[in-house]
Order: sequence, then structure tokens, then C-alpha cells
Amino acid sequence: MTRNERWRLILGKTADELGPLAGDLSTLDEALGMIYDEDERPAGQGGPRSGVRLARWLGDIRSYFPSDVVAVIQQDAIERKGLTQLLFEPETLGQVTPSIELVGTLMSLKGMIPDQTKETARQVVRAVVEEIIKRMQSSLETAVRGSLDRSRHAPQKSLPNLDWKRTIGGNLKNYDPGRRTVVPERFHFFARQHRRKEWNVIVCMDQSGSMAESVVYGAVTGAILASMPALETHVIVFDTEVVDLTAQCSDPVDLLFGVQLGGGTDINRAVAYCQGLVHDPQRTIFILITDLFEGGNSAELVRRMEALHGDGVRAMVMLALSDSGVPTYDEHLAKRLRNLSIPCFGCTPGLLPEFLSGALKGADLEALAKRLVPGD
Repeated sequence: MTRNERWRLILGKTADELGPLAGDLSTLDEALGMIYDEDERPAGQGGPRSGVRLARWLGDIRSYFPSDVVAVIQQDAIERKGLTQLLFEPETLGQVTPSIELVGTLMSLKGMIPDQTKETARQVVRAVVEEIIKRMQSSLETAVRGSLDRSRHAPQKSLPNLDWKRTIGGNLKNYDPGRRTVVPERFHFFARQHRRKEWNVIVCMDQSGSMAESVVYGAVTGAILASMPALETHVIVFDTEVVDLTAQCSDPVDLLFGVQLGGGTDINRAVAYCQGLVHDPQRTIFILITDLFEGGNSAELVRRMEALHGDGVRAMVMLALSDSGVPTYDEHLAKRLRNLSIPCFGCTPGLLPEFLSGALKGADLEALAKRLVPGD
């Protein structure tokens, strides 16, 4: 590809003076032009053959770009050209590349998706959910189990609590060749088994449109935590209303389809609801996922968060839970909460297990946030 051809592809048809494109480059230019040339008609329009044209366009961009770039172009097609036909026709929706952004769009338009497309939409969402679970489940489970620290040893001497590995390893020096056995001088025991529902974890998510990626990760996180017997997990979403989705935690796809992106924001109202879910503050973790752009009573919100923190609840505000971890948020309100020693930070999914582990172990969450997310 020549330098002129590269610039022609970048600038689009406004740069026709750079010379014509031929062959595959012409097809590529047409595919990009459908979305990025201002005078182009949307790819989903054009009469009865529009579905065929859209399917061909999807095939073209997939043949020229890797899947992560295809996902970006698809999202641009929806946002720039209003190509909701990508989502409303099972044949075309089935061809798109699943992405977190696409899941966010499906959630925001879920009330408009025709019945014949709903199952295909669920398949797209499930593909994204399963990928996130692969990334997060093992590390989250390890963080929880490690932090609950069953490996602590205690003088509760009973056979079910006997630590066989440590007992044998610590007494190998007492091996009796004649008996061909270890004669232990000292026994080691595990701490008593953890009670079921030993900790209460409340995940409270802002479902305003700007929080789409955070809601997807937050919902999957809630579903993973809800599967752990040691945790009592609640998943709450809110805009100006509060919806408790805890009953849907067994299936993260159902959980996500319970979300309705968009609308206003009343964080104070959501926190008030979550206060009613706290029965043992010293054993409660409260994860508030929001950009803190409060449409309700911000002064009352600060008082509620202060009360939770003062009672011993391990509260944290995740300004974003996304791959970039870079939030846009209300800096003034975040500062007021930080002054109460309530950490407010943007978080990537990869850092979430460490924050959860720190909360379970009683670590200084504000110091942990400063160490792990120094730029926030």
C-alpha cells in the first residue's frame, strides 16, 4: 500500500484528489465509508435489500480487521449511524462480534428488541459474560478463600480439624523404620470450618448510561461472589429508582437483563436501601460503583456513607470498574468521601480481587487504593 493510499483510506472520500483506490482497497474504503463518511447513507438503510447489504458490510469489516477492531467499528455504526438493525435482526445480530460495549447497547435498548431477536441477544451477552468469568472467577475465589484464612491453626483439637499435611511434614524426623510409620510428637489442627454466609457483601451499581462497562463487570462480579457459600451477596442497581437483583445472581445473563441503562441518578436513595441490608456492620463489605454525579441529596449521601463507615462497614467507592480503570467523576464529592477515609478510585477487573482481599483482611482500604491506583 502506497503512502497516498494510506492517507486516502484515513481521510475518506474528501481526499479523492489523492487518487483512486482499486481492488480490495476499494472494498475496504466502501466498508469504512458507510460509517465514517459524513455523506454516506447508513448501511442498514436502502429498501428491502438493506439486510443483505448490512450482512455483506459485516463480512467485509471482519475480513479486514481483527475482532477487537471490528467491535469498535460495530459500536461506531450503532452510535454514529443509528444502525439498530444490527440488534433487531437475529441474522445480523448473530454475526456481530460480542463485546462489552455491545452488551451495554443491548441493555440500553432491551425494551425495544423484538421477540424474535431476544434469544440471539442473550447468546451475545452470554458470550461476553463467559469470557469475563474466565478472566475473573479464579482470582476472585482465591482472594476470598485466602482471606478467610482457613489455614490459621488453633488449639481446637478434633479429628475433622486435623491438618494431616503439616502434622506429617513436621514429624518426619520421627519416622520409625521398624514400624514403617511416622510417630508424631506434635499435632497441628486447622481453625474451625468457616460458617456459611460468614460475610455480607453488597454490590450497589449506578446504572446510568455512562456506567455501562462498570455495570457489566459489576454484575458478573456479583454473580461470582454469590456462588461462594461463605458470602451473603446482594446486588443492587439504581438510577432514580432502586432495584434489588439479588434473586437473579444465579445467572449473570439474567442479572444483566435486569439492568436498564439510562435515566437519572439518586445515589443517596440507593445507599439508604443498602443500609437496610446491613445486619452485622463488622462483617459487611459495601462496594458502591458510581461516578458520584448525584442527582439526589449529596449532603445526605455523605452522612449515610459516614454512618456506614463509622459503624464498621468496609465501604469503598469504585468510580469505574473497567478495563481502562480511568473514571470521569464528581471530584468534589469524591474528595468529601475521601476525607472520611472512604476510598474512591477507578479499578480494573484485575485489581478487584486485591481490594476484596484487603477488605476481608481488615486492611486500610484508603492506603491500599493509594498504593494500587496512585493516579486516582
